[in-house]
Amino acid sequence: MKKHGFIRILYLALIIIFLYAPILTLMVLSFNEGKSMGRWTGFSLRWYAHMFSDADILEALWNTVLIALVSAAASTVIGTAVCIALPRMNKKLRGALLSINNIPLLNADIVTGLSLMLAFVAFGISLNLGTVILAHITFCIPYVILSVRPKVKQLGNTSYEAALDLGATPAQALFKVVLPDLRPGIVSGFLMAFTMSVDDFIVTHFTRGAGVNTLSTLIYGQVRVGIRPTIYALSTIIFILVLVLLLAYNVFQSKSGAAKKNGKRA
Repeated sequence: MKKHGFIRILYLALIIIFLYAPILTLMVLSFNEGKSMGRWTGFSLRWYAHMFSDADILEALWNTVLIALVSAAASTVIGTAVCIALPRMNKKLRGALLSINNIPLLNADIVTGLSLMLAFVAFGISLNLGTVILAHITFCIPYVILSVRPKVKQLGNTSYEAALDLGATPAQALFKVVLPDLRPGIVSGFLMAFTMSVDDFIVTHFTRGAGVNTLSTLIYGQVRVGIRPTIYALSTIIFILVLVLLLAYNVFQSKSGAAKKNGKRA
C-alpha cells in the first residue's frame, strides 16, 4: 500500500512539474537583467518598464481585454437565456439546439476560424475588431451553456412558480429568484468564456483585420524574429491576474456555499 501511495504521489508531482515548470521558468526570466534565455545576469525590472512603454504590447493587451470582456458578457447573457428557455421547449427542438451547441466544442479551431472568415467575406463584412468579437461570442456560448445548464436542472421550476404564486411578475421572478440561484453557474460560465477568449489564437488569426493584434497574434508574429523579454513580463502579469481572479472566485464560492448552508439550518 505504501508503494502504491508513493507512486501516486510521484505521478502527481511529475504532472504538476510538467505543467508549471515552464510557467515558473518564464516568470523567472521576466526578472532577468539580460536578454539571454540561458544565462542569469542579475535581478531587474527593466523588462516590465519596457513593457509599459511599448505601444504595440499595450494596444494588443487592450484589444485582448476588450474582446474578452465583451465576448464573455454577450455569450453569458445569450447562453443563460438559452439555458432558461431549454426546459420549456419540446424534446426534438431541445435536442437539435443541444446538438448545434456541441458543434463548436467538437469542431477543430482551424475549421471554425476559416468558416467564420468565409462567412464574413461572403456577407461583405470587412474583417476588423468587431468580427473578432462576433467570432469569440460564437465559440464562447457553448461553454456558458455547459456551465449554466446543470444549475438550471438543479433549480427546476419550483422556485419560479412559487414566486409567481406569491404575486411576483414573471420579470420579478426571473431577476429576483431565478438568476440569483443561477449565479454560481453564470459566474463560472463568464470566467470560462473570458479565459477561452484570452487564450484563443487560431480563430482570432483568421477573423482579425489588418493592424488588429491581440496578445496571442502579437506573440506569434514575434516568434519568427525572436520573442522579446517584455513578453515574459507581460505573461507573468497575466498569469498572476488570472490566479488572483480564480482564488477570489473560489473564496466567493465558499462563502456562497456557507451562506446557503446557514440559511437552510436557520
